[in-house]
Amino acid sequence: MRGAAGVSIAPAGSRRLRSHDAQPLPAVEATLVKVLTVVGNRPQFIKSAPLSAALRHEGIEEIVVHTGQHWDASLSAVFFDELSLRAPAIALDLRTSEVATIEQALRATVTQQRPDTVLVYGDTNSTLAGAGAGAGYPVAHVEAGLRSGDLTMPEERNRIEVDRLSSFLFAPDERSAAILRGEEVTGEIHVVGDVMADAVARFAPLARERSGILAALGVEPGAFVLATVHREANVQPERLRRIVAGLGRSAHRVVLPAHPRTRNVLAAQGIEVPPSITVIDPLGYLDFAALASQAAVIATDSGGLQKEAYWYGVPCVTMRPSTEWVATVEAGANVLVDDDPDRIATAIGDARMPPGRPELYGDGRAAERIAAVLGEALPGRRP
Repeated sequence: MRGAAGVSIAPAGSRRLRSHDAQPLPAVEATLVKVLTVVGNRPQFIKSAPLSAALRHEGIEEIVVHTGQHWDASLSAVFFDELSLRAPAIALDLRTSEVATIEQALRATVTQQRPDTVLVYGDTNSTLAGAGAGAGYPVAHVEAGLRSGDLTMPEERNRIEVDRLSSFLFAPDERSAAILRGEEVTGEIHVVGDVMADAVARFAPLARERSGILAALGVEPGAFVLATVHREANVQPERLRRIVAGLGRSAHRVVLPAHPRTRNVLAAQGIEVPPSITVIDPLGYLDFAALASQAAVIATDSGGLQKEAYWYGVPCVTMRPSTEWVATVEAGANVLVDDDPDRIATAIGDARMPPGRPELYGDGRAAERIAAVLGEALPGRRP
């Protein structure tokens, strides 16, 4: 369903997801509404958890399709297992990030399932493929309107195209909604907050209670830097060499859970890792959240981790020239340093959270708002 571009704050549901509330919300009477949700990488698995619960609460049937863009067990299966998430109803197991291949497989699935809407998250190739495969159906985009201004990034191009194709645009904040209005998108714009805030409230306390990762690594809360480097631009050999050099100059010990792509480049190019950096295998969500929420500083090229750092109250150093999460920079909680070793080292040493930081990206009830919008707007809803 397409409507005139306008902004609304959708009404929240009757129950808020609490920090320790990991149990599914009770489902109301089933309806004829069916949502086909496309996920493909680890952040999307986490984001989907609170929204899947909220959809069930609204009585909406959800069919989750895992494209297999992330297929390594350390990047995929472990998240469903440790968080007790429902396994995807359909696992395509494509083991590729090629948009055309993913879209072709998803198109067949959409044709078979005939959903009332195709729901996609974020800016990955699975997101773009899902939006393309949903041609002829309403597409719902969660995290709509985010822009870094850097069109050299495939994620930025994906965001713009997915928003152009979407009928429901669920924006995390008013800035994103204004961008969508400026681009004259044809879908309905709803400012709902960020579903990742819902997930952090739901899982972060659980992570600190259950995880023993700090003890296993021999680090103390507030006495280490958590680093992640995985974006395609940053694993080019010379950029990665410069980033590693900058991280190695930190006065703190640096813990670097390495994406398989990053580890492969380090080994293949013989990039020397300073002794202050501990490179470890990718972590499950609970261990990673335990580290992130108790680090002194987070140094990253991840978009999602920038905002998570803000919610955790941990200062962030972003090793990119731009960010889609501009408000974290404006608040003084995040600094952009690109791949400059000196700037990386200085920013880590100077990083502090600002006093009196404002609430950003919602109140932890985005999933309820999204489910309420879809429940009201989609055809087939029972009275």
